[in-house]
Formats: sequence, structure tokens, C-alpha cells
Amino acid sequence: MITTPQGPTLLGFDVMLVGSILAGVAAMAVMLAIYTAVTIRDPMARRVKALNERRDELKAGIITASAKKRQSLVRKSDKTEKVKDTLSSMKVLQQSQVDLMVQKLAWAGYRNKEFAVYLIGLRLVLPVVLGIVGFVLLYVLEIKPDWQIKRVMAMGALVFAGYKGPELFLSNKAGKRTDLIRKGLPDALDLLVICAEAGLTVDAAFNRVAKELGRAYPELGDEFALTAIELSFLNERRKAFENLAYRVNLDSVKGVVTTMVQTEKYGTPLASALRVLSGEFRNERMMRAEEKAARLPAIMTVPLILFILPVLFIVILGPAACSIADAFTGMN
Repeated sequence: MITTPQGPTLLGFDVMLVGSILAGVAAMAVMLAIYTAVTIRDPMARRVKALNERRDELKAGIITASAKKRQSLVRKSDKTEKVKDTLSSMKVLQQSQVDLMVQKLAWAGYRNKEFAVYLIGLRLVLPVVLGIVGFVLLYVLEIKPDWQIKRVMAMGALVFAGYKGPELFLSNKAGKRTDLIRKGLPDALDLLVICAEAGLTVDAAFNRVAKELGRAYPELGDEFALTAIELSFLNERRKAFENLAYRVNLDSVKGVVTTMVQTEKYGTPLASALRVLSGEFRNERMMRAEEKAARLPAIMTVPLILFILPVLFIVILGPAACSIADAFTGMN
């Protein structure tokens, strides 16, 4: 007994069933988008709270809140010293490497300097571990027996990924964080100009801007909040601005820091200098947007060929294909 499909088919698939599944997926996506838009949380609330607690501890001279926390911190430092001594005894750890890794961690948003030693040790251990795993899988268990030259290439790829993986992860995260800070810097400078013209001090202006920009640009708001805290308790205010330039790998931020240091040193008007910088950064952002728009036709060629044209052909030729399939089904 030959059964015929209940609805039109295309390439052996029931069109009504596929359409129903796609409609359900689209409805779920719409509901998820609505839920995400309604339940917006402030990403800066927890960060600002933690930074304010740290400022209070530094002002009061309190390093830890309890003996248990103090013991955990000491234990963590002991572990870091053991790892550092082990790497130093193996002649694979230098202070320049630690400083460079601390710099990359700061660019990526990690301020714990102890992670630098662990990352250097991980870069030493991870290639060996991945190499052993790859050797066991490819040569002992032979999960791919038909691979000949590909085995050597796979082993090399695993070792390279183990050595460069942590550094590539940090570089990727630092690049994304730098782009987000670059986008919000002109708006932050405009708010700084308004705060300066309103008569606020520099640390109060940074704190106010951090609160205002915390929801739109949490990374920049976090940096400004930390700078405001450092301005309030460091002996040299210049050190706070230099720390901001150290934590952000962006020439625009270095220009802002230079301007702030000069205004602190020579007493030049802060609002006018920041207004000029804000105009320059906005022009730079507009030029970058125009450059991306000019590259758009060439970039859209590949998606047009791979995704848009096949869909267009399906929409145009789909009804005819369904009619032909139904005609052949009726003949059978």
C-alpha cells in the first residue's frame, strides 16, 4: 500500500511541517528578545559596590574583613610563590615576562597580578598536556586511522594551541574591551566637560560620569569609578591618571590622561581642553564609521551569494517545484 504525503513537499520534506517548526522557532526567539529587553539589569551596580567597599577598606587601613579571608589570601600568595619559584628554578620565568603578562591582564580587565604567574605556567604545561592527549588519541587509540600527514599536522596544531591559546584569549578579550571603551569615550568626555563647568572636582566628576555611563558602557564606567577612587586616596593624583592609561590599551585614553596631568600641573582650563578632545574623538569615530560603510559593498558580496540568492531562488522556484512534485506523486 502506497501512502501519499498529506501536504506539498520540497526535496522530500513536508513544507507545512518545516514551516511550522520555523514559525515555532521564530516565536520563541521573539519571546526571548522581549524577555531580554524587559529584564535589563544594571551591570555597574555590583562593580561600583565592590569598588566602594575596597575604597572604605583602604581608607580605614583594613585589608581583610575576617581571619578566614586573611588566611585564604595568604594561602593564595603562598601558592603563587611556589609556582613562581618552580618556574624560576626551571629557568623559564623572567620578571619582564611577568610584567608583560600583568600588562595584558590589565588590558583584558583582570587586575589580579597573581594570575600572570599562573598564565605563564599554564603556557608551559598546556602544550605538553595537549601533546600527550593528541598522541594517545591519534597514535595509540588511532581514532583516525586513515590520517597520515594529517596526524602530524594535528599534533602541531594541538601544541601550538596550548602554547598560544591563553595569550590569544587575552588578546581577543582585550581587543573587545578596548573597542567598547573607544565607543563610549566621546560621551564620557562630554559629561566630564559638563561636570567641570558645573564646578565639580576632578574625582567627583569621574565618579559622576562613571555612574551615568555605567549602564551604557560598563567597562568605561568601571575604569572611571576606579580612577575616582584612586584620586581620593593616592598621594599623587598623577599616579591615578597614569594607572588609567596603564589599564586601557588605547591612544585616546592616553591623550586624555596627558591632558588631565597638564591641567593639574599648569592650571589650564579643564573644560576647554576636554571639549577639544571630545570633538576630535567624535570626528575620529565618524571617519571610522564612514570607512566601514565604504567597505560594506565588498563585504556583502559573500553573504549575498551564500545566503540571499539561494533563498531568493527557493522563493521563486519553490511553488513550481512543489507543483511538479505533486504532479509526479499523482502519476505514481
